[in-house]
Amino acid sequence: MFRGVNTLSLDSKGRMAIPTRYRDQLARSCNGQMVLTVNALDSDHCLLLYPQPEWEEIERKIMKLSSFNKQTRKLQRMLVGHATECEMDGNGRILLPPPLREFSGLNKEVVLIGQGNKFEIWDDGMWNTRRGEWLKDEGTGDDKLPPDLESLSL
Repeated sequence: MFRGVNTLSLDSKGRMAIPTRYRDQLARSCNGQMVLTVNALDSDHCLLLYPQPEWEEIERKIMKLSSFNKQTRKLQRMLVGHATECEMDGNGRILLPPPLREFSGLNKEVVLIGQGNKFEIWDDGMWNTRRGEWLKDEGTGDDKLPPDLESLSL
Protein backbone atom coordinates (compact mmCIF):
# COMPACT_ATOMS: atom_id res chain seq x y z
CA MET A 1 0.00 0.00 0.00
CA PHE A 2 1.58 3.24 -1.15
CA ARG A 3 0.54 6.47 0.53
CA GLY A 4 1.92 9.90 1.20
CA VAL A 5 3.28 12.93 -0.65
CA ASN A 6 6.98 13.13 -1.45
CA THR A 7 8.77 16.06 -3.11
CA LEU A 8 11.71 14.84 -5.16
CA SER A 9 14.21 16.10 -7.71
CA LEU A 10 15.03 14.68 -11.11
CA ASP A 11 18.71 14.42 -11.91
CA SER A 12 20.21 15.66 -15.19
CA LYS A 13 19.42 12.31 -16.88
CA GLY A 14 15.75 12.37 -15.84
CA ARG A 15 16.11 9.85 -13.03
CA MET A 16 14.05 9.99 -9.87
CA ALA A 17 15.02 8.32 -6.59
CA ILE A 18 12.22 6.27 -5.08
CA PRO A 19 11.92 7.22 -1.39
CA THR A 20 13.63 4.71 0.88
CA ARG A 21 10.40 3.83 2.69
CA TYR A 22 8.97 2.27 -0.52
CA ARG A 23 12.07 0.47 -1.81
CA ASP A 24 11.82 -2.72 0.27
CA GLN A 25 8.15 -3.16 -0.57
CA LEU A 26 8.88 -2.64 -4.29
CA ALA A 27 11.80 -5.06 -4.14
CA ARG A 28 9.57 -7.72 -2.54
CA SER A 29 6.45 -7.19 -4.64
CA CYS A 30 7.99 -6.72 -8.08
CA ASN A 31 11.77 -7.07 -7.76
CA GLY A 32 12.02 -3.38 -8.64
CA GLN A 33 10.26 -3.93 -11.99
CA MET A 34 7.69 -1.21 -12.65
CA VAL A 35 5.61 0.27 -15.45
CA LEU A 36 5.26 3.98 -16.07
CA THR A 37 2.43 5.38 -18.19
CA VAL A 38 0.32 8.50 -18.67
CA ASN A 39 -2.85 9.35 -16.79
CA ALA A 40 -5.47 9.02 -19.50
CA LEU A 41 -8.52 9.08 -17.24
CA ASP A 42 -8.77 12.85 -16.85
CA SER A 43 -7.13 16.06 -18.00
CA ASP A 44 -4.40 15.97 -15.35
CA HIS A 45 -1.16 15.28 -17.14
CA CYS A 46 0.56 13.33 -14.43
CA LEU A 47 2.27 9.98 -14.81
CA LEU A 48 1.22 6.72 -13.21
CA LEU A 49 3.83 4.33 -11.80
CA TYR A 50 2.75 0.74 -11.10
CA PRO A 51 4.59 -2.27 -9.73
CA GLN A 52 4.71 -4.57 -12.76
CA PRO A 53 2.30 -7.25 -11.38
CA GLU A 54 -0.30 -4.55 -10.62
CA TRP A 55 0.10 -3.10 -14.12
CA GLU A 56 -0.21 -6.49 -15.83
CA GLU A 57 -3.58 -7.06 -14.15
CA ILE A 58 -4.84 -3.65 -15.29
CA GLU A 59 -3.44 -4.11 -18.79
CA ARG A 60 -5.22 -7.47 -19.16
CA LYS A 61 -8.53 -5.87 -18.19
CA ILE A 62 -8.03 -2.93 -20.56
CA MET A 63 -7.11 -5.13 -23.50
CA LYS A 64 -10.15 -7.40 -22.96
CA LEU A 65 -12.45 -4.43 -23.57
CA SER A 66 -14.03 -4.12 -27.00
CA SER A 67 -12.00 -1.94 -29.34
CA PHE A 68 -15.20 -1.10 -31.22
CA ASN A 69 -15.90 1.55 -28.58
CA LYS A 70 -14.18 4.87 -29.30
CA GLN A 71 -13.50 5.66 -25.62
CA THR A 72 -12.05 2.19 -25.05
CA ARG A 73 -9.68 2.58 -28.03
CA LYS A 74 -8.58 5.95 -26.68
CA LEU A 75 -7.91 4.46 -23.25
CA GLN A 76 -6.01 1.51 -24.75
CA ARG A 77 -3.91 3.80 -26.94
CA MET A 78 -3.07 6.18 -24.13
CA LEU A 79 -2.49 3.83 -21.19
CA VAL A 80 -1.04 0.78 -22.95
CA GLY A 81 0.53 2.70 -25.81
CA HIS A 82 2.55 4.90 -23.47
CA ALA A 83 3.35 2.13 -20.96
CA THR A 84 7.09 1.88 -20.44
CA GLU A 85 8.85 -0.72 -18.34
CA CYS A 86 11.36 0.67 -15.89
CA GLU A 87 13.58 -0.93 -13.32
CA MET A 88 14.75 0.46 -10.02
CA ASP A 89 18.56 0.59 -10.11
CA GLY A 90 20.90 -0.24 -7.24
CA ASN A 91 20.52 3.31 -5.90
CA GLY A 92 16.70 3.12 -5.90
CA ARG A 93 16.30 5.33 -8.99
CA ILE A 94 14.10 4.95 -12.04
CA LEU A 95 14.51 6.70 -15.37
CA LEU A 96 11.55 8.76 -16.56
CA PRO A 97 11.80 8.70 -20.38
CA PRO A 98 11.83 12.09 -22.17
CA PRO A 99 8.47 11.62 -23.98
CA LEU A 100 6.71 10.89 -20.69
CA ARG A 101 8.45 13.79 -18.92
CA GLU A 102 7.36 16.05 -21.76
CA PHE A 103 3.75 14.78 -21.68
CA SER A 104 3.45 15.55 -17.97
CA GLY A 105 5.48 18.77 -18.01
CA LEU A 106 8.02 17.42 -15.53
CA ASN A 107 10.95 19.66 -14.81
CA LYS A 108 13.47 19.40 -11.98
CA GLU A 109 11.08 19.25 -9.00
CA VAL A 110 8.44 16.50 -8.95
CA VAL A 111 5.90 15.19 -6.48
CA LEU A 112 5.36 11.46 -5.94
CA ILE A 113 1.89 10.72 -4.56
CA GLY A 114 1.08 7.29 -3.12
CA GLN A 115 -2.28 6.05 -4.39
CA GLY A 116 -2.64 2.61 -2.82
CA ASN A 117 -1.54 0.21 -5.55
CA LYS A 118 0.34 2.83 -7.60
CA PHE A 119 1.99 6.24 -7.54
CA GLU A 120 1.20 9.46 -9.38
CA ILE A 121 4.13 11.60 -10.50
CA TRP A 122 3.40 15.32 -10.90
CA ASP A 123 5.36 18.40 -11.78
CA ASP A 124 5.70 20.22 -8.46
CA GLY A 125 4.16 23.47 -9.76
CA MET A 126 1.24 21.69 -11.42
CA TRP A 127 0.60 19.63 -8.27
CA ASN A 128 0.44 22.76 -6.11
CA THR A 129 -1.87 24.49 -8.60
CA ARG A 130 -4.26 21.55 -8.92
CA ARG A 131 -4.27 20.85 -5.18
CA GLY A 132 -5.19 24.50 -4.56
CA GLU A 133 -8.02 24.26 -7.10
CA TRP A 134 -9.36 21.08 -5.50
CA LEU A 135 -9.29 22.63 -2.05
CA LYS A 136 -11.10 25.72 -3.32
CA ASP A 137 -13.76 23.60 -5.02
CA GLU A 138 -14.44 21.64 -1.85
CA GLY A 139 -17.84 22.32 -0.41
CA THR A 140 -19.24 24.14 -3.45
CA GLY A 141 -21.77 21.37 -4.08
CA ASP A 142 -20.76 21.06 -7.74
CA ASP A 143 -19.64 17.47 -7.39
CA LYS A 144 -21.70 14.91 -5.56
CA LEU A 145 -20.07 12.00 -3.81
CA PRO A 146 -20.75 8.57 -5.27
CA PRO A 147 -23.20 6.60 -3.11
CA ASP A 148 -20.50 4.20 -1.87
CA LEU A 149 -18.54 7.15 -0.41
CA GLU A 150 -21.47 8.89 1.29
CA SER A 151 -21.21 6.70 4.39
CA LEU A 152 -17.43 7.09 4.70
CA SER A 153 -16.39 8.92 7.83
CA LEU A 154 -13.03 10.70 7.79
